Amino acid sequence: MSSVSARALALQLAGWRGSTGEPAYSAIAGRVRLLVLDGRITLGARLPAERDLASQLDVSRTTVSAAYAELRDAGFLRSTRGSGSVATMPELQAQHPDPESTGYLDFTKASMPALPAVVEAARRAVDQLPAHLGSSGFDPIGLPQLRQALADRYTARGLPTSPDQIMVTIGAQHAIALLSRTLLTRGDRALVESPSYPHGFEALRDAGARLVTVNVSTEDGWDELGLEQAIQRTSPSLGYLMPDFHNPTGRTMSAELRKKTIALAETHGTILIADETMAELDIDGGEPPLPFAAYGAAASSPNVVLVGSVGKTVWGGVRIGWIRAERPLIQRLVLARSSGDLGTPILEQLIVLNLLEDYDGILDLRRLQLGDGRDRLERLLAERLPEWTVPHVAGGLTTWVNLGEPVSSQLTLAARNEGLLIAAGPRFGIDGAFERFLRIPFSLTAPDTERAVDALAAAWKTVGRYSMADNPYLAGVV
Repeated sequence: MSSVSARALALQLAGWRGSTGEPAYSAIAGRVRLLVLDGRITLGARLPAERDLASQLDVSRTTVSAAYAELRDAGFLRSTRGSGSVATMPELQAQHPDPESTGYLDFTKASMPALPAVVEAARRAVDQLPAHLGSSGFDPIGLPQLRQALADRYTARGLPTSPDQIMVTIGAQHAIALLSRTLLTRGDRALVESPSYPHGFEALRDAGARLVTVNVSTEDGWDELGLEQAIQRTSPSLGYLMPDFHNPTGRTMSAELRKKTIALAETHGTILIADETMAELDIDGGEPPLPFAAYGAAASSPNVVLVGSVGKTVWGGVRIGWIRAERPLIQRLVLARSSGDLGTPILEQLIVLNLLEDYDGILDLRRLQLGDGRDRLERLLAERLPEWTVPHVAGGLTTWVNLGEPVSSQLTLAARNEGLLIAAGPRFGIDGAFERFLRIPFSLTAPDTERAVDALAAAWKTVGRYSMADNPYLAGVV
């Protein structure tokens, strides 16, 4: 069982002292609840003793006891005499409301509604399915026709690829987790961006990795010197990067830095996983970058593995992704896969195979939709929340907004009261960083986006803002 130290929890609770007038114990409980909901405190993790946390927060033990009691009553904590208190989750439906039945908006996911083309592709797939019913149905590598179509697409984008360099997976997250447990040994170092995709962190940690971070910002992109030093000093076994329309900042890595990063990885024996799930969602046009592996010294770097999916471009309900790697690694992955799953559903593969016939048309439509969504969100935020700094992104699905004050977690809790579910900035970092930021998707419908901004504006009015000097945990005093 993992444990959260009093100091670590206090750092994650930084900023709990708002000016909303709620009791201190309730403010602490609310922040812990958000940490559990966001996954920053894992289920089953042991929380610190009341006395230790009280000391770190400079409050009475009675205050922490009352906070823990509120969490127990709400189902977020289970306490056993002699064993301490562990994080739990109450009944799922109550904490993750169904928007259709409750009116909540879910902006925690960067995704788009399904395209009508999915229905026709599914109808065709049903007609095609009988040709595959004579097999076992357990497909650990992917239908040959789909692997060929994916290989052809990489070749057309400038990276010559053969079908035996492709494995079809159950979405991109499955691909990242499979690569992590195949390529990592417990205790290995793994390079990650900060901020980044939180489920990427989770997959690497589940495989036993020790994370080494490199900063990415909306202003400057990747910290090039920090990236170089991180690889040179730690020789990570694995690196997880999002070089195209990075989640959440929206930045795209330059061709020069791609070449430099691959060269460093080859020198230090690091395998790089490039998450390209949003690589083709450029909004403003221009010359699209090649697939990341094409920037190696050879035609295709053996140290680069590419991950893609249709979850961001078509619909999250079609759970198909893929891995593009050199043949020996694909063979290793096939052998390792059976411990986690027995293959990718045939019917969904056929759906994607049909969609790939007009994938360029699908992408053109998505780019138009995302361009409208981005411009709408920028306009609404400028009108309703002009004090926020909203970067203009050239593609992807999200923008990484600077709130100006370290109150992202408070704002997220207040937004739930306004009917909006949205992830706090620290969800995309490590150890409580990014309280000044909020990731906002611009990929949802116009009415939902307008309603979400209204909810954020209402929530913002209720959040107590304060300077960093008022908070010792943020000011570096402790």
